[in-house]
Amino acid sequence: MTQPSLSTAPPRSDPFEDFLCFSVYSTGLAFNRIYKPLLDRLGLTYLQYLALIALTRRDGQTVSELGESLFLESNTLTPLIKRLEAAGFVTRTRDSADERVVRVTLTDKGRETMEEARCVPQEVLAATGLSIAELSRLNEELKVLRGNLRTSG
Repeated sequence: MTQPSLSTAPPRSDPFEDFLCFSVYSTGLAFNRIYKPLLDRLGLTYLQYLALIALTRRDGQTVSELGESLFLESNTLTPLIKRLEAAGFVTRTRDSADERVVRVTLTDKGRETMEEARCVPQEVLAATGLSIAELSRLNEELKVLRGNLRTSG
């Protein structure tokens, strides 16, 4: 005897269309496909690019400050900083007031690379097909969602 179908509705072409978390995840993947060729020519990964942006906005951050702004744990952040240092984009130095603290500073190469990267946001914006106002609204909504999720977990 055949089991009756639980649903008589035709199958959806997108089984995850109602999953917000999948929409965010797959949008992240789509963004990565846009960023990759732009950052490859600079010799950066997306996460390295974000770290350099953070340092461009405030150079000489401590490792923990940088980790907080990137939402990264030290086991991910330390190898990231070491790779940036090995590539000549940053230097790490011990803080003169407290030698337990390590500060990360852009090198001339890091600053020059970020100057070359100034076109990246415009190219990504063009790929989204959205206006700056639309992206700004979406970004604000996602930040509220992220904050809510971080405080509830």
